Amino acid sequence: MGDGSVTPRLGNMKALLGIVAGAGASYGIYKLLSAGSFKKNKKSATSEGASVRSSQPGQVTMKPGSLLAKVSGLDVVCARPVDTDKGDVASGDIIHQSPGNLEPQHLKMLLSCLQTSNNPSDRCRILLTLGNAAAFTVNQNLIREFEGIHIIAGFLSDPSAEVRVQTLNALNNLCMNIPNQEQLKVYVPQVLELIEMSPVNSDLQLGALRLLTNLSVTDKHQHLLKESITLLLSLLVVSNEALQVQALKVLVNLSSNPDIMDDIVQAQAPASVVLLFDARTAPVVLLRLLTFAGNLKAWRPSAQVADELRRKQDCLFRVMLDESSQLHSKLVQLLSHTDREIQAQVARILT
Repeated sequence: MGDGSVTPRLGNMKALLGIVAGAGASYGIYKLLSAGSFKKNKKSATSEGASVRSSQPGQVTMKPGSLLAKVSGLDVVCARPVDTDKGDVASGDIIHQSPGNLEPQHLKMLLSCLQTSNNPSDRCRILLTLGNAAAFTVNQNLIREFEGIHIIAGFLSDPSAEVRVQTLNALNNLCMNIPNQEQLKVYVPQVLELIEMSPVNSDLQLGALRLLTNLSVTDKHQHLLKESITLLLSLLVVSNEALQVQALKVLVNLSSNPDIMDDIVQAQAPASVVLLFDARTAPVVLLRLLTFAGNLKAWRPSAQVADELRRKQDCLFRVMLDESSQLHSKLVQLLSHTDREIQAQVARILT
């Protein structure tokens, strides 16, 4: 890499991560990421496209209307507290390293160390640092140019669930960059498989849904998720509030695209999804459900298409749009909801 003071450190790092486990490996990463190894950057690190600024280590602020503000709402991966009772000082320094201090050669080192690490804990910390760095447009571009997206995505199949979670978090931040989405789209089948195979309400499912939310912000890649409608609808009736919200964000994005509406209404849907249109449903979930229902109601099929859909057993059209659906009566009941925003949403759908 041309920097005589940095290259030996990288060599030592590789040796440590390849041979030593536990505290020794953590200390190797600490030497790489500590203040002595980094030049302090006096300039404020500003994201060029997403309007992200680093105010404190691991934190960002968002400007209204930015791409970052429009996507899933996942904050940049937060620093974990240091467990001083266990003497985890090295790990704490890694996690609290400001992403604004990272320079191109440091990103290269981290990607190299990620590939050679045999320690799941170290892989998590490296992915955490890369994820924080990916909050900045300049780093999003650099990681892509260094083939880092494919390197990071390779850990979607890591044996460690926590490594897979940190991988999804890092990819989620990288997905805020439109050019990066061209590389990330090939991993959609693998991300969907993670959702299907992971425990319900797990961090893996939540992280995967956040990534899909970001990838579906624009209509360019939404067609890749056409086959996931049934999975997303099923999650609504079995998941907790956080997962329901995230699944609905994807569904709202997809249902805003008229080009794939035919695929959406034909998807098999659990009949119990209508039961969520209830005053006992959390307002944050109900509002997004109503947005999704409003998008569906705005779709106008021809009489012939409607007749064909009525013959499809358990399809979304029959569950939510057909005259036989219970949705209309559920919406009428919601007109008396205590939340005025919910009342207004319902009124718009019914008129």
